[in-house]
Amino acid sequence: MLFPAIQPSNTCRLPVSDLHTLYIEESGNPKGVPVVFLHGGPGGSCEPGHRRFFDPGSYRIILFDQRGSGKSRPHASLEENTTWDLVADLEKIREFLEIDKWVVFGGSWGSTLALAYAQSHPQQVLGLILRGIFLARDEDVNWFFNGHAARVFPEAWQHFIETIPQEERDDIIAAYYQRLTSDNEIVRMGAAKAWSIWEGSSVTLLPDKNVVDHFSDPHIALSIARIECHYFRNRSFLRPNQLIEDMAKINHIPGFIVHGRYDMVCPIDQAVLLQQHWENARLKVIGDAGHAVTEQGIARALVDSCNAMLEIVT
Repeated sequence: MLFPAIQPSNTCRLPVSDLHTLYIEESGNPKGVPVVFLHGGPGGSCEPGHRRFFDPGSYRIILFDQRGSGKSRPHASLEENTTWDLVADLEKIREFLEIDKWVVFGGSWGSTLALAYAQSHPQQVLGLILRGIFLARDEDVNWFFNGHAARVFPEAWQHFIETIPQEERDDIIAAYYQRLTSDNEIVRMGAAKAWSIWEGSSVTLLPDKNVVDHFSDPHIALSIARIECHYFRNRSFLRPNQLIEDMAKINHIPGFIVHGRYDMVCPIDQAVLLQQHWENARLKVIGDAGHAVTEQGIARALVDSCNAMLEIVT
């Protein structure tokens, strides 16, 4: 299903501002079709398994950690960290690696960033492979953080809100932002773990302790919680419904959309709406999956999509 595990052929760190330096790695065929992997979150990170969606004999595989994430520095920083900073970073990476055009692969928040980037720089995009669509509208954030998903995961939701006083629960994101930016490290870390565990408890169709443990890791939890909360508090730095309204800019770009039928983090109506505004995209609905890229049906469909994209762009 997935391609065999491979090691990076090149790693580097690229300063993109006076504050931020990004971790970048390359693997696969240096003369292959360039593809850039956009991780989720915002605030997630790239993992070794992310290289395995791509045929290493045909793709030049570029992974990087977005601002404040993973091995990029400074860790969990909210300064100079907006959607448009990340879009600009992609162009800096593309130019640094001397790439003319590339395939853009993004999942969850990575799909949001991929759309924002493609709509800003359509001439640089060969194709898009997107998973777990997140359109970053108010209703999409509210689904997960204002009690709607809580009706499916009431125990996990109760754990998520138990430290928030009743009088603050009408705005969970504001309440968490106050704690995630606290000067008290114990308060900050406690909020980060609670936020990240809520997400990790909801991403798979069937409970998966390995996924929850991954989200519980303090290093990962801090960047995911702080940066997600920062973005959602600022409506992801997008105008309302921007990604759908601007689809005409990229309607000609070939694309694949992969989405789990039972995705409780990013409900499937977002994928359907996107496909309705993108005539050159194919939607694959995975009937036995939730949101996680590790679920077998989603992983298989992503590998198939990456292989099919090669036939389109070469």
